[in-house]
Order: sequence, then C-alpha cells, then structure tokens
Amino acid sequence: MVADVHRAYVEAGADLILTCTFGGTRARLSHAGLADRVAEVNRRAVEIAREAAADRAYVAGDIGPLGELLVPLGKRTYEEAVALFAEQAAGLAEAGVDLLYIETMSSLDEVRAAVEGARRVAPDLPLTVTLSFDAKGRTNMGVRPEQAAQVLAELRVDGFGANCGASLEMTEEAVCRMREAAPGVPLIVKPNAGLPRMVEDEVLYDGTPEVMAEYARRFVDLGARVVGGCCGSTPAHIEAIARAVR
Repeated sequence: MVADVHRAYVEAGADLILTCTFGGTRARLSHAGLADRVAEVNRRAVEIAREAAADRAYVAGDIGPLGELLVPLGKRTYEEAVALFAEQAAGLAEAGVDLLYIETMSSLDEVRAAVEGARRVAPDLPLTVTLSFDAKGRTNMGVRPEQAAQVLAELRVDGFGANCGASLEMTEEAVCRMREAAPGVPLIVKPNAGLPRMVEDEVLYDGTPEVMAEYARRFVDLGARVVGGCCGSTPAHIEAIARAVR
C-alpha cells in the first residue's frame, strides 16, 4: 500500500518523495509498541520509497516532531530530544536517503535538537527544515516566520520554509517573511491543499489542483526552489504543480 502511494506521486511528476517516517522516532513508535525497532522501521521505509522512486525521484528521509514538549514546558530534556532525532536520522541515513527532511516543526528548541541530532550522525547529508504556521502567522509555539528564518540561517541548513499550515494565503505570507529575513537561502513550500472541511464522515480540502498550481507558480516567483503539497494533496495536485513550474 505505501509503495503504491509513493509510486502514484512519482507517476504524477514528483521529483522528490518523502519516506513514510513522519512518526519514526522512538518517542512516536513507542505508542505502537515499536520503540525497539526504530532502525528497522526507518530502514524498511527507505527501501519501499527507493523501490517506488525507481531512480526517477529523490528520496528524502522524513523526520517529524516528537509530539512532546521540551523542558521547561514538558518533561523531555534537550539532550534526550537530540538523541531521539539522531537515532532516527541514523536509520534513515544508513538506509541510503538522499537528504534529511525535518518538517512540521513549531518549537525552535526542537528544531535545534533535530538539526543537532541529524548532523551528529549524518554530517554530510543535505538537511532541510520546515515549520508550520497558523492563521495568526505564528507556529503553535508562537514562533514568527522571520524569527525562524534567522535561526535556521544561523544553523546553516541547506534549505528551509513552511509546510502544512492554516491556509495557502497564510503559507504564502509566512514564506514572504522568511525570504525577507534571510534572503538567498533556498526556500521550501509544502502547503496543505487549502482548508479542510467535514463532509459527512470525510475530511475534504478546498484547494483544487488548479488552485495549488497557481500558488506553486507564486511560490516559485518568491524564490522557492522546492514546492509540493502536504495534507489533502493528491497525485492530481502534484501533477498540476509539476506542469505549472516546469
């Protein structure tokens, strides 16, 4: 099933796909009783993505947030977070990903921990980071786009930007503010397909492939080097984006 999903996006024109490892840290896998299988889970996810890519797309090792607050707001220490991210990054790197993709972050402390952990075990792999901004133009932890851009520029990641988020308009505004704060850094934009709404028991997004394609062109005009789709995005959305920006 996962391979079929990957393959559908490659067929749609994706140049880069993400491994199915958003929740691949020990902290997340422990909820499914898989805490001791971090390396195995991440390795197999890379193998599946690589087989589906079939040399037609790059494979990025996807790393999501821990789902826990760090000290002093939570119980997880910074060093523990670094170790958790390093463990996952090691599994992804050893399995042969082309780059590491840290995404949907909201805390700068967690961003720093993820970057430090990734670099501790895979210093030569390209590393990118994206944060998610809400309707008020901040992350859930109150981080402003320009604040995030300044920190990420100081961390010297290979690219950064925004993913997920409240709306296409807010994502566009966030990326504009990031570009102004750190011009010259490759930008990444991976928004949701518009806003979600419940239709009976199904969640549907209002961003059509045509709307996503139009925003993709606008993101490229803003300086984005990587554009794609997050929640609600289907192969049809990616196909429209690919046609629009090539």
